[in-house]
Amino acid sequence: MLKQIEGSRAVAEAVAMCRPQVICAYPITPQTHIVEALSAMVKKEDLAAEFLDVESEFAAMSVAIGASAAGVRAYTATASQGLLYMSEAVWNAAGLGLPIVMTVANRAIGAPINIWNDHSDAMSQRDAGWLQLYAETSQEALDLHIQAFRIAEELSVPVMVCMDGFLLTHASERADIPERAEVDAFLPPYEPRQVLDPGEPVSIGAMVGPEAFTEVRYLAYERMRQALGVIPAVQADFGAQFGRDSGGLVRPYRTEDAETVVVALGSVLGTIKDTVDELRADGRKVGVLGITSFRPFPAAAVYDALAGARRVVVLERAPRPRIGRHRDRGRQGGREQGHGHLHRDRRPRRPRGHQEVTARSAPGP
Repeated sequence: MLKQIEGSRAVAEAVAMCRPQVICAYPITPQTHIVEALSAMVKKEDLAAEFLDVESEFAAMSVAIGASAAGVRAYTATASQGLLYMSEAVWNAAGLGLPIVMTVANRAIGAPINIWNDHSDAMSQRDAGWLQLYAETSQEALDLHIQAFRIAEELSVPVMVCMDGFLLTHASERADIPERAEVDAFLPPYEPRQVLDPGEPVSIGAMVGPEAFTEVRYLAYERMRQALGVIPAVQADFGAQFGRDSGGLVRPYRTEDAETVVVALGSVLGTIKDTVDELRADGRKVGVLGITSFRPFPAAAVYDALAGARRVVVLERAPRPRIGRHRDRGRQGGREQGHGHLHRDRRPRRPRGHQEVTARSAPGP
């Protein structure tokens, strides 16, 4: 059913149709509208779940760990400093192989305090052992949550669905909301691989030596490797069930004959696509490659998509202290490379200006 709906509300409806049994949350801007909507559904008995309003983000992830370990489908959401506060438990969830799904409404990390969007929060946890899927639109954010529960439970690994704070969470767009019966047909009931049972007590997450720790880290690596196959398979099944091509590893746009390819992730892709269309109309061979799965990183798919490009421009929203200039340029494998940050007004003229600078500065054939 088509609706004009706020991105957060669309995600809340998607999560509810996945039938989580425990939802735990501590409100932090800009993810609050998601858990507010879910709490209202629970209160009105539209969703049969236990909603726990906990005292901190660390507690939220700890409750999710306990719920998942006890054998139920668990969900939470956070952003920015909230993700940092739960960081210890984030790593524990991955190490225990618990299929928790968490929305990260991407927001900058202070100081100074900044409630607006960048990707520094999720990037700070990129090696924690969670899958990270980035949405371009509110529709894709909705779709990725439905896919995330299936991917997480098939692999027994936690999944972050990252959506840009305010740009997606608070913007109202048209979205196709599926029926619950459709989601039920796509997402089977949760069958946990491991369950804590007082009748058969076991210890999990206990102290181990270097040998066993190495084995656990290798298993985490192996699950990431397996995810490179599972994510496209789930994408294909989702497309067959819902009639939409959503999710996957990467999303190339007009890259087939492109001499310059821009690589980015998140909502900025829509603006870049508009700019690519303008540049194509001017005769420029430009394309864009969207990264949907940042963890696991789809290196082979990225390599294939960039194989014919003479220039690659990487735009990211995770500025960090580093040696060098704001925009880095270099050459690798005969290809001109550019790297820059987007952290201000990103109306179409801005990306276009970056493209024009790149084209002028590149060497001739």
